[in-house]
Amino acid sequence: MMLLSVNIGRPRPNPWKRLGATGIDKRPVEGPVAVSAPGPKGTGEVGLAGDRVYDVKNHGGADQAVYAHAREDLDGWEAELGRPLPNGVFGENLTTVGLDVNGALIGERWRIGPDVVLEVSCPRIPCATFQGRLERDGWLGLFTGAARPGAYLRVVEPGDIRAGDPVEIVHRPGHGVTVALAFRALTREPELLPRLLAADALPGEDMDLVRRRTGASDRPGEPGRLTGGG
Repeated sequence: MMLLSVNIGRPRPNPWKRLGATGIDKRPVEGPVAVSAPGPKGTGEVGLAGDRVYDVKNHGGADQAVYAHAREDLDGWEAELGRPLPNGVFGENLTTVGLDVNGALIGERWRIGPDVVLEVSCPRIPCATFQGRLERDGWLGLFTGAARPGAYLRVVEPGDIRAGDPVEIVHRPGHGVTVALAFRALTREPELLPRLLAADALPGEDMDLVRRRTGASDRPGEPGRLTGGG
C-alpha cells in the first residue's frame, strides 16, 4: 500500500456552480508536501499546503482535510469511460495503490510515510462541479450507482508526505461501517442509515442527519451534507 501521487489543485473558473473558481483540477507534484489540520469549514482551508477549496459551504475544514481515491478505481473508470484518467482527475489529493479506500472503515487511521496519520471521516458526495469536470452526461448518476466514492480524511498527526510513501493501517474500529456503506446510506439507500449510528467518527453534520432521519434525535436543524462541491 502506497501513495502513487500527491495532488494539488490549480484554480480554474467554475462555470458549473457559479462560484467563480474551483480547486478540483488537481495535478501531481514533486517533492514533500506539508500536511496539517486546517481550520473550520468556511475558510477554504484544507490539509495540504498549497491547496484550497472555493465551495467553502460544502468543502474544506477538519473533516474534509484530505481526499483519497484508489488508482484501481480510476483504472476501472478508464475502461468504462474509454478515456485516460490521470492521477488527480477526480479532485483527489492522494492517489493510492494497494489500499481498499472504499472498504476503509469510518474512523480507520492510516500512517503515511514516517510522520503523518490521517483518519477516515466520510465518503465524497459528487456534485455539479464534478459532473462538469468529467464532461460526461449522466456522470453523477453513474458515479453514485457505483458506490466507489473515495474517502475524506482528517489530520491526526501532521508532517510531510510525498509520492512513493508507504501507507499503513494503524487502527481499525470494530463497527464495520465502511466508506462505501456510508455513501450508499447517505445517497440512495436510506434504509441503511441506522447502521451509521455505530460510526461515531462520522462528521457531526452527517451524524446529526442520521439521527434525525432515523428518529434517534429530535433536535431541529438544517439538513445534513448530502451534496458536495468543487
